[in-house]
Amino acid sequence: MHPMLNTAIKAARRAGNIINRASVDLERLQIGRKGPSDYVTDVDAAVEESIIETLSTAYPDHGFLGEETGTRAPTEPRGTDEPENVWVIDPIDGTTNFIHGFPYYAVSIAMLHKGIPTHAVIYDPNHNELFHASRGSGAFLNDRRVRVSGSHKYPDSLLGAHLRDPSDAFSAKSAYVDMLSDCAAVRRVGSTVLSLAYVASGRLDGFVATKIKPWDMAAGALLVLEAGGLIGDFDGEQGWYESGEVIAATPKIFTQMLGYMQA
Repeated sequence: MHPMLNTAIKAARRAGNIINRASVDLERLQIGRKGPSDYVTDVDAAVEESIIETLSTAYPDHGFLGEETGTRAPTEPRGTDEPENVWVIDPIDGTTNFIHGFPYYAVSIAMLHKGIPTHAVIYDPNHNELFHASRGSGAFLNDRRVRVSGSHKYPDSLLGAHLRDPSDAFSAKSAYVDMLSDCAAVRRVGSTVLSLAYVASGRLDGFVATKIKPWDMAAGALLVLEAGGLIGDFDGEQGWYESGEVIAATPKIFTQMLGYMQA
């Protein structure tokens, strides 16, 4: 296992311990609001600082992009150029679930080398499930290699969805109406990173999301690709990181999902 991945796993498990301790007494959480249905707690900030501390101690010349703290320069920069290595962090993806005690949220850490995801860790502290991947080395759940499902019949597929605006799904003119009604069932877990991990491990056959941020996608995207899946924007191209619109699925289901967006 690559040393960077080992360090990210250490950081994720340490973060999980902080989250688990806080989850015992949710009434003590300090909760703020960043926007409609977009919450943040003091635990989010503490977890992000813990992750950055672990990673920056090991790699002081690396940069960071965190959901709570934004862009952060290396503690020991080398030269004046932007760092080649940047860690992308979502301390608690699924904060709304977390503050309600709904046990579906996760820590997400991705390493980008020159903008390309090379290592990924997603840790679910409730179920002690650690998803991880390195480019070219496959995707794993704990110590077991995982693959996307072999599903190819769209009416039998189980999809995940993360649609910020309910009208995205329920407008009569929406492409999502047919996409989400023609499959077997839809699950809205409330955590993009877990949904992508579930596609990678075959629990979901596909996933569609709108208006999501880089820290929601970086680690999960690498997991899906290393598990044999496909990921793209609604044009089937690789602009999902910039647009925030993404489809991830097993290859045959990906093609069929994309067809709904291009109909």
